[in-house]
Amino acid sequence: MHVVYLLNGSNQGDRLTQLQKACRALEKKAGKILERSFIYETESWGLKGLPAHYNQAVCLQTDLAPLALLAVIQEIEQEMGRVRQQKWGIRNIDIDIIYYDDCIIQKPELWIPHPLLQERNFVLTPLTEIAPDYLHPSLLKTNRELLAESKDTLAVKRIETVTR
Repeated sequence: MHVVYLLNGSNQGDRLTQLQKACRALEKKAGKILERSFIYETESWGLKGLPAHYNQAVCLQTDLAPLALLAVIQEIEQEMGRVRQQKWGIRNIDIDIIYYDDCIIQKPELWIPHPLLQERNFVLTPLTEIAPDYLHPSLLKTNRELLAESKDTLAVKRIETVTR
């Protein structure tokens, strides 16, 4: 079995429902969710003027190999109605593989660890909540250290009324 950290995000429609559906689909098709962060509302990263995102980190236990997991994730996104129109654009669901065990994978279709995670507080904040001492396999820093060193200035706000 493998331990994988994912980030689920949505900035279109009922964001909370989208995240809940994504977690249910992941458990049905990919493995067991061991832990999930609170949900955070974050400003759009990469493109200005888009609706705010809800983001949630999850720790998943799976027997799927990395590319098989990616295929399942893309299938879930498609079944949930995701349409890829614009990089960093509006989307009802986005599921990113952040870490897969302590693997370093650099293929055209999949980079693990996620190549921009250290630049994004919307990834680091929920990730640090559930895995503060997880060591980034190539940067050799914990999530807590990466968050403390992040230069990202975009607001990340925990949604108090939403439970895990």
